[in-house]
Order: sequence, then structure tokens, then C-alpha cells
Amino acid sequence: KRVKFKDLGLLIIDEEQKFGVAVKDKLKTMKENVDTLTLTATPIPRTLQFSMMGARDMSIIKTPPPNRYPIETILTTLNEETIRDAVNYEVSRGGQVFFVHNRIDNIKEVAGMIQRLCPDVRITIGHGQMDGKKLEKIMTDFIDGLHDVLIATTIIESGIDIPNANTMIINHAQNFGLSDLHQLRGRVGRTNKKAFCYLLSHPLHLLPTESRKRLQALEQFSDLGSGLNIAMRDLDIRGAGNLLGGEQSGFMADIGFETYQKILNEAVSELKEEQFKEMYDEEKLKNQDFVKETQIETDFEILLPDEYVDGIAERISLYRELDSLETEDQLQAFIQQMIDRFGPVPRQTLDLIETIRMRWIAKDVGFEKIILKNGVMIGSFISKDDSPYFQSEKFTKVLNYLKRRPRSGKMYQKNNGLRMSFKEVSTIKKAIEILKEIQMN
Repeated sequence: KRVKFKDLGLLIIDEEQKFGVAVKDKLKTMKENVDTLTLTATPIPRTLQFSMMGARDMSIIKTPPPNRYPIETILTTLNEETIRDAVNYEVSRGGQVFFVHNRIDNIKEVAGMIQRLCPDVRITIGHGQMDGKKLEKIMTDFIDGLHDVLIATTIIESGIDIPNANTMIINHAQNFGLSDLHQLRGRVGRTNKKAFCYLLSHPLHLLPTESRKRLQALEQFSDLGSGLNIAMRDLDIRGAGNLLGGEQSGFMADIGFETYQKILNEAVSELKEEQFKEMYDEEKLKNQDFVKETQIETDFEILLPDEYVDGIAERISLYRELDSLETEDQLQAFIQQMIDRFGPVPRQTLDLIETIRMRWIAKDVGFEKIILKNGVMIGSFISKDDSPYFQSEKFTKVLNYLKRRPRSGKMYQKNNGLRMSFKEVSTIKKAIEILKEIQMN
């Protein structure tokens, strides 16, 4: 409260995942529209969501320091044999061990168990309720190699850099959040030595679904620089929450996550184009797509046949993957993947792939919807009459096409919307040819 800034120009928030919503809102009140840089290995779902939808810029550091190895992550149940072998192996190669136990009331019992399992190992305990000087002495002794095992609470989560400690054992790992586990795991493997992280928990089948997903995500994403993947999985497990309120997690259950995402993206784009136009590069807005998504309606058989891909879940996954492709290179890679996995691609699937190409071109031309039925193609233009599209170069190309080939297409008004129809369009390839011709005018 007593700190006053003369002219605050930049706010940097480090270890962003540790800050709650209330604290962040308080920081924002220091000055309106201050440039803010947040740093984190694992952004909380809401912060990640802001970046994914384009409300914040995001840059990712993926290149690890030289000579580093991924931390081998082992998910296992609590058993004495695993603990004994892990501690003895690390000590035998001259290293040290972190044992994370986040309950102070029985931390001494855990120390006694490890001493019983490994009688020759030097053990010490550290936690946040200790006297500051005593804790500092314990940490400096551990750094100097006077202890082999440090049994500690989560106080070691950040700011600790002990190159000789390359095995970590986390007790009751199911009680930790994803970012906590990732941050803890990052305390080992800080040199060119192979490091290990043991996540001890109850048997997986006894855990709640979310806890099980968290632990499996940690085991799956153990490569260096995998913090973003872990944060993405956290977003998937917990949801993005209320972007402007206090709740940090939870899906928009009433309308479904995908619909919510679509509405959110449209709202953000609208704000960029209208109310905050001066904050964005005008050139970017000029090159922006006028149509967000083009719907295709057709009587052609476009699908993945049951006999080609027999699993329902697999077919749905492939449809989603195909729907998310954005470039020709990605499409070619998808086709090659289909051939490798399932054999020659059938006609219906080839037509489905051509439909994706048609959608890309139709979107660029300015059609919000394409209906291709009974040999006739009808394209519906943007429904908003005041859209800048109708003063753009793209719409001029459509008009030039009609001037050059007046008999090939017809433009007309229907249901308060502008449409264009083309006859004798018997294949999807023919539809693509027409759309390409308009695009190239």
C-alpha cells in the first residue's frame, strides 16, 4: 500500500502460477494499461486461455540448456523397496536426494522410515515452520554435501538450484496440482547427469479421475520444455473458468466447451476490429479473414467408411483432426498418415478431403456457407450488410468474375442475404475450379 510509482511503465510477474486472481487484479490497479510480462513454466488455465484466444501475446522458450537430459518420471505406489532402491542408487553415484513430504506432523516418522531402509545414508529435515537461521544452516549443509537426503515440504519448489541433487521422491503425489508437480520435478536434473523423479501415490484405480489424469500427464510429458503441454492438459482437465471473475476453473457446461470457444473468439475478434482498432496494426486488420468459418452442405457421400476405419472413437478423432487442418502440407501429411495406417484412401474419404480444400477457398472468397446439391452450387455471402468485406478487394474479384463470365454464375438477394449460384457443378473438384477462378481474378 505504501509503494507509489512515479511513472510505472512495465510490470513483470514471475512464477505467475503462484498468484491468485485477487492479487493480479490488485496489481492491475497500480496503473491502467501498463505493459505486463508474465513468466511461468506452467501457466494457469485462465492465463493460457487468454493466450490461446489471442487476447494476449505468448512466446515459448523451447530450447533447453546444453547437455541436459529429460527427467525420467516414474509413477508408482508407495512401497519401501522402491524408496530404498532409488535412494541407494543416487547415493552410490555420489548424488543427493530430495524427498518431498508435505505434512509436518509426521515428517519425522518418514525420516525414521528412510533411515531404517538406508541405515548408512545421512538424512536431514527442512520445512517452513523452522527457525529461519536453522533452516538456512540445513540448506547450506545440504548444498555442501553434508547430507545425502533432504526430507522437505514444498518449500523447495522454487529458487532451489542444487546441481548434485538428481533424484526426487514425491510422497502422496495425488494431492498436488499439475504445476506444483512440474515445478518440484524441475529441482532435479539441473546438470548433465541423468535425473529421476518418483511420484508415489495410491493405486491409480483408487484415485479420482482428475488426480489420475494429472499424474499420467506428468509421466507422459517428461521432455525438457514440456511445461506448455502440461498446462494444456491442465486446461483440458480443469477448464478455463470465468475469464473475468474469480473462478479459475470449470467448463461452460451449459453450452459446451467448443461452442464457448467459438463465441469467445468471435467476441475477441469483434473487439479488435471495432473498439480497440487503434491498438492493433491496421495492416493486420486489412489482411484478416472476413469470414471466420465456412459451412459446407452437400448431398455427396463424404465420410470415413466403417469398413475403412472400424472404431467409432477413432473415426471421431480423425474427423476432428481433419477439421483442424489449415494448410495443404498438413493435409498431405494427413493423407499419407491415413494410407500408412489404413491402406488406400476410398473415394468417399477423398471427397471429404476435397471438401476441406473447398472450404478454405470459399472462406477466402467470402462465402459463409456453400450448398452443393443436385448439380447446383449456392454460395451465401457474409450476412452483415455493413461488413467491410463488400468494399474489399475480395468482393471486387467476385464482381469481376461475373463481368467476365456472366452466364456461369448468378447473384441474387434472398432472406436479407446476398447469394450466388452456379449450375452444372456435378463434382467437388468442379466446385473448387470455380472458386479458384473467382479467387484468382
